[in-house]
Amino acid sequence: MTAARQISIIGTGSYVPERAVPNERIGELVGVTADWIERKTHIQERRFAAPGQAASDLAAAAAVRALCDAGLEASRMDYLIVATSTGDSPQPPTAHLVQRVLGASNAACLDLNVVCAGFVYALDVARALVATRPGAHALVVGVDVYSRTLDFRDRATAVLFGDGAGAAVVGPASDEYGLIDFELTSCGDACQLIRIEAGGSRRPASPQTVAAGEHFFRMQGRAVREFVAEHVPPALATLLARNDVLPSMVEHFVPHQANGVMLDELVKHVGLTEAVVHRTLERYGNTGCASVAVTLDEASRSGALRAGDLVLLTAFGGGMSVGACLLRWSDSASARGFAQPAGPLRLADLLGLNPV
Repeated sequence: MTAARQISIIGTGSYVPERAVPNERIGELVGVTADWIERKTHIQERRFAAPGQAASDLAAAAAVRALCDAGLEASRMDYLIVATSTGDSPQPPTAHLVQRVLGASNAACLDLNVVCAGFVYALDVARALVATRPGAHALVVGVDVYSRTLDFRDRATAVLFGDGAGAAVVGPASDEYGLIDFELTSCGDACQLIRIEAGGSRRPASPQTVAAGEHFFRMQGRAVREFVAEHVPPALATLLARNDVLPSMVEHFVPHQANGVMLDELVKHVGLTEAVVHRTLERYGNTGCASVAVTLDEASRSGALRAGDLVLLTAFGGGMSVGACLLRWSDSASARGFAQPAGPLRLADLLGLNPV
């Protein structure tokens, strides 16, 4: 048994803001009907962060739930990785802000930005780090607050995105199951398909860039859809073949919640018609780095995942990048150490602290 098979997700958690934004409201802003949005995306509503909430707030709330699920204190974490493309600010790293709120003072912290593919990439980084230190644990959080980057004159993007955070604790498995293998690929030639043009070192924020709307999230929707169709199925096929797994053997598929129509096409293309396809986009929209983590947490808490079940995760995002993870669900992930906080709660409710 390899080291990779003895490392597992041993706890999950998620958090979405309280404010639900239905299609009717988005449709008023962008000039389309609620039915048009649902027909094109299958999304019915999404959550937007409150004015006082930032990425670190959502991330910390999801992290608390994952730690509770794993039955571990924050001080037990050796690593804290936050995957996001909408951090609180360019500096300091959002992971360090989350560390401060959680009291995870023993964790080495870092941010990882692979846009919507970030959570799967971060899981592989966590696996590699934990494998080098017996008994180590890593807290991985995927979070995005896209509502702050959307141009509500652009129906190609404004109808899709919401805010949220999902987390997983990675550590030694208590059984023979766990993380099996990953497939990560990137295609820098397609980097212009998803972008925010200004605010960095090439085009610093200025009155001119703001006036031109260059601080907004932009996406070439049709080209992204073509990229997914061309690059995601081969990545999944490579991962499954390398591990002698047929698509029909996959019991649960947890994909990035980008667009419901696109997901339907992807499932058929890859041949995962026997798998349970877990979806949250109807209620939360595309939550970026958080989407796989939020959906995995909901699948776990619903009782749908049983020890030994073969689970396939996949995500794709700007850059462009594709990430896929094959795992057997572990009993470790079902051990409830502490009571899970339930329902839409504020960060202060979860932590007993004021948000940063």
